[in-house]
Amino acid sequence: MDSNEHSRARVGGWLGSLPKRVDVYEVGPRDGLQNELRTLPTKDKARLIEALVAAGEKRIEVTSFVSPKWIPQLADAEEVLRLVGKKPGVTFSALVPNLKGLVRAREAGLEEAAVFISASEAHSKKNINKTIAEALEASREVSTAAAQAGMRVRGYLSTVWGCPYEGHVPVERVVDICRKLVDMGLYQLSLGDTIGVGTPRQTEEILEALIKYIPVEKLALHLHDTRGTALANSLVGLSAGVTTFDASIGGLGGCPYAPGAAGNLATEDAVFMFHGMGVDTGINLERLVEAGALAQQLIGRKLAGKFLQAALGEREKRAQRQRA
Repeated sequence: MDSNEHSRARVGGWLGSLPKRVDVYEVGPRDGLQNELRTLPTKDKARLIEALVAAGEKRIEVTSFVSPKWIPQLADAEEVLRLVGKKPGVTFSALVPNLKGLVRAREAGLEEAAVFISASEAHSKKNINKTIAEALEASREVSTAAAQAGMRVRGYLSTVWGCPYEGHVPVERVVDICRKLVDMGLYQLSLGDTIGVGTPRQTEEILEALIKYIPVEKLALHLHDTRGTALANSLVGLSAGVTTFDASIGGLGGCPYAPGAAGNLATEDAVFMFHGMGVDTGINLERLVEAGALAQQLIGRKLAGKFLQAALGEREKRAQRQRA
C-alpha cells in the first residue's frame, strides 16, 4: 500500500461505519417562515411545499397551531393544509402547543404532531411563559390525547447546546428531560442547537450521554448554522448512528437571538454532503435546487444555503455563455 492509499484507508476508518440511508425532516415551511419578517401569502406557502414534495421530501413540517397572536406568519395553518391536501407517502406535521392546538390539527387532518420544550428555564419562560416542569406537563397532555386520537407525536428540545440567556446548559439536565419526554411515548426526539453554538466535540458528548438511556434511532438533530458548524455537527451525529436530520430549504429562517445570522441547516447542503458520502436520502438534489430558487423568489432575498448559491451561480454562468 502506498502512502496515498494508506491515508485514504485511515480517513475511511476515522469516519467509521455510516448509515446507508437517512431521513431529512424539512422544517422550512414552519421553522423557516416563522422567523421571516415577511408573511408569505398562503398560496405561495402551498407552492413551496409542493416543490419540496416534487424534490422527493417525505417528512415536512408545514405549519404551527400556536396562537396566531404569537406567530402571525403561520395564522393560516388550516388553509395551508387544505391547499396542499394529502400526498401519498408524504407525512405532514405541525407544532402543537396545547390541547386546543391539537383539536385544530386533528380537524385539519394531520396524522403527526410535534410538542416543544426547552432545556433552559430562562428560555422556556421567555419562549412560552412556562417553567420546564409546566412545559413537560403540557407536552404530556398533548402526547396522551394525540396517541388516543391515533396520531404520532414528535418532540423538540431547544437550547440543548446553549441558551441565549443562561449560556451553558448542563448535559445532565438535557438527559433528564429527554428521558421524561421519551417516557411520554414520543416516537422521535429532535435535539435543537437553537442559537448555533455547538461544536463537534460537544455534540459527541451530548450524544454519548443520551445514547446510554435512549436508542439512537429515536434521536434527531435540529442544528442551526449561526456560526457555521451545523454540517460538522451533523457529521458527528451521522457517525454516531443518527438517521434523522432537520433542515430548512435554502437555510430559510434566521436566529432570533442573532439578527442577520444564518439560521437552519440548509436542506440542500445536508443532502449534498450525505449523497457525497454514499448516504441515500431519497431526495433529488436538482429538484431541491428548484425548490430553493422558488423559496428565494418568494421570500425576496438571497438565502444562506451554500450549495443553493453555488448551483444558481453555475446556472447563471451557463446562461451567460449561451447568450454570448
